Amino acid sequence: MSAFRRAGRVVRVGHRGAGALEPENTLRSFGRAIELGVDFVEFDVLDLADGTLVVAHSDDLREVTHGAASGRVGSRTLAELREAAPELPTFDEALEFLAAEGVGLHVDVKCRGRGADVGRAIVRHGVAGRAVASSFWPPTLADVKAGAPELPIALSYPEDRHDIARRRLLAPLIVPSVLLLGRLLPRRLPRWLAATKAAVAMLHYGVVSPAAVARCHDAGIPVWAWTVNSRTLLARVQEAGVDGVVTDDPRIFGATLPA
Repeated sequence: MSAFRRAGRVVRVGHRGAGALEPENTLRSFGRAIELGVDFVEFDVLDLADGTLVVAHSDDLREVTHGAASGRVGSRTLAELREAAPELPTFDEALEFLAAEGVGLHVDVKCRGRGADVGRAIVRHGVAGRAVASSFWPPTLADVKAGAPELPIALSYPEDRHDIARRRLLAPLIVPSVLLLGRLLPRRLPRWLAATKAAVAMLHYGVVSPAAVARCHDAGIPVWAWTVNSRTLLARVQEAGVDGVVTDDPRIFGATLPA
């Protein structure tokens, strides 16, 4: 059984740590997810103007500072960004923290031109054997593999650049589009996975179906569903046969986790 599949239960992945319980993409959030027994901690990597790789989901400063400031992230240096977001970890700091914890790492690469640097950093910290790097963009995945040929990669689908899937007021607007993508996915997905040499398919829960999961399994590829934040939704994706579940709140796994 690979690290991306478990016998008898889904792989439990903390999204941005435990983003529903602590400030997301912080060491505090990672620690909370680990306390709750996750198998993997998922976090995002973005690059700054000074070249530093940091743990951040997007170029929106309001998101990175948890509402404390507005503007853009990428145009700032680390020193400038730390004034507004003192808990912001660098990529190296996150890798060092998680390497000491022994948990799996799911690194979501949000910097298009730095994939090789991301891969090399993961290898340098000695965690490539318990990590997976994901992206929406096949060229970025190719760059990651160029920097770390031994590192497993994962294709994420569909792209949600502005995190719309987590905005409840906009959810009704995206449902028809997601349903259409889901109907087309089973026949397209195997070809995409083969082209990228992905070891895992990271699928938004809205496009997860028994057919899509079966096509991935036929190709020997496990499926992780994101971002699943209720037990009702957890039951649905488990019924579809997914191998892993990415959540903001690891407590949804219930009795399988410590209090």
